Amino acid sequence: MSLSDSEIFQLRAALQDAVVKCSERCLYQSAKWAAELLNSIHEPEIQASSQDTITAGPPPAAFSPSNPDPEEARLEAQEFTKYLLAKSLFDCREYDRCAAVFLPESMLSGVVESRTAEPLTGTPKGKGKSRASTGAAEPASGGATAAPATALPKISQKSLFLALYAKVISGEKRKDEDAEMVMGPHDAGSVGNKQLVLVSRYLNAWFDERYGMVLAKEKNNDRAIEYLVRSVHLFPMNWGCWLEMASLISRVEDLNRIAKHLPHNIVSFMFHLHTSLELFQQGPSLANSLDQLLDIFPTSSFLLTCNALLSYHAKDFVAAEQHFSRLLAHHPYRLDSLDHYSNILYVMNMRPKLAFLAHLCSNVDKFRPESCVVVGNYYSLLSMHEKAVQYFRRALTLDRTCLSAWTLMGHEYVELKNTHAAIESYRRAVDVNRRDYRAWYGLGQTYEMLEMHTYALWYYKKAAGLRPWDGKMWLAVGSCLEKMDRDRDGIKALKRALLADAYYDAGSSSFGGAAATIANMYNRLGELDEAKSYMELCLAQEDGVAGGGADAEGGRFNESINIHNDSPPRPTTARMWLARYALETEDYTAASRLATELCEDGVEVEEAKALLREARARMDVDDA
Repeated sequence: MSLSDSEIFQLRAALQDAVVKCSERCLYQSAKWAAELLNSIHEPEIQASSQDTITAGPPPAAFSPSNPDPEEARLEAQEFTKYLLAKSLFDCREYDRCAAVFLPESMLSGVVESRTAEPLTGTPKGKGKSRASTGAAEPASGGATAAPATALPKISQKSLFLALYAKVISGEKRKDEDAEMVMGPHDAGSVGNKQLVLVSRYLNAWFDERYGMVLAKEKNNDRAIEYLVRSVHLFPMNWGCWLEMASLISRVEDLNRIAKHLPHNIVSFMFHLHTSLELFQQGPSLANSLDQLLDIFPTSSFLLTCNALLSYHAKDFVAAEQHFSRLLAHHPYRLDSLDHYSNILYVMNMRPKLAFLAHLCSNVDKFRPESCVVVGNYYSLLSMHEKAVQYFRRALTLDRTCLSAWTLMGHEYVELKNTHAAIESYRRAVDVNRRDYRAWYGLGQTYEMLEMHTYALWYYKKAAGLRPWDGKMWLAVGSCLEKMDRDRDGIKALKRALLADAYYDAGSSSFGGAAATIANMYNRLGELDEAKSYMELCLAQEDGVAGGGADAEGGRFNESINIHNDSPPRPTTARMWLARYALETEDYTAASRLATELCEDGVEVEEAKALLREARARMDVDDA
């Protein structure tokens, strides 16, 4: 059977149309079948260079928008049938096949090896970073020179990006396959993406704005940010590029420094908001920025999630729960960030809502990491900690960078008294994201349980540095210093806790705990007047909460940051200490009143009765 040139032309056009329409409808296997068939058609003899492949017929506009660069537009038109095949293979997750359409392994290896004398499989020099991370490839030392450079294939930037991106994703996929069972006996968490060195070196020879993502994965953060900034200038609507940049920013100072070099547009405004939330920032200016964006995009699920997270980071759990509830009502099949919602429901002890959320997530997609985290939180609330660990590990099997799962699994191991596994879980969490103050705090508490206070203090300081306005962080630092007999330093830290809580949440549980601890340390130092003032502050704070403060009314709730239900106990000895102090300073009326209150509260009744008897006896002696 033979076809005429016009029939072949019609067949090619029909197959191109089939690939486009099937891909648009996410019929990826059908698109791949048509693309493979399309590329197997015998090409007509057209005068062309050996590097070019001419495709008969103009490419459909749906897949090939006009390129302002005429040379790039010409290359894209020539490569169109091959590009359809490569993209269909990528959609079907056949990443190595996708890359080989434009960059066969032999060609790719030849280009890379000819441009550097350093072996491809060798260990990169200098703290695990490849030479590609620091600039163009250099000749090896000792007089060795690189082989003559192999000419780079003449393909468009779009095709090159797809091929190299497929290589990176292939490496990520193989990295996950090579990894051991999560927290298993051989899971060292050190499996890397072996394709990064090859892609980096190729990009040294042919550079484009997408280089930044490869550098970021190689931990060359400064150069990665430099190239990512260039990328967003070239194409601001690539949100994935903005997210890569956000993941490399660990401090507000870094964000402010980078912001000066970013393009001034609405996407940059969203990036600043998103990164500020990632850094646990809050305040009127951030809320105002969010309101401005919501005026433009009132139903944006991304911005509505930011609104909920803003309240969550401010510990306004009631408002955060309401925001998430409304978001879920409008987008019932959206699972993004629902792990945060489950944390809020856990802290608020809203078991029925958490059960509903777990059921909903499982019905939508039980194999999403967020779904596993939500179910794990539900089992944790039921005190079924082994079951919770099982679901957190399942989340990590699906995505080893799932930060919530690592941190929450650490909480569960603490509950199970498995401190070694808890420490490993928290360490993995900070490896994923060094901005996660909960994991640093968790490491501090776990080491404190082991009575390794020097280690605990270091981790508590890391957590406090990430969240300096949170009194609970400074309470942990001060309490640890107290146990190390560093009372003066401990008092300074605890005063910061009081200052933070006075500004942030005067009804916080850490306020009373900090005041009581300061009082105890002043008492040990023999500075009784200072101790008395802080005991009175502690007592006043207790009375305020009991009389209808924020905690009693439910307006705010104490977040369990690391160990569930870990809020420091309120100082029940403050009234007793003040009663004894009043007795020693011959203020018998105050001593009698305080002792009576202790008897009424049922706290240390026998000792309180003895104090009351002694106070009244001395009052009788004075009266006589």
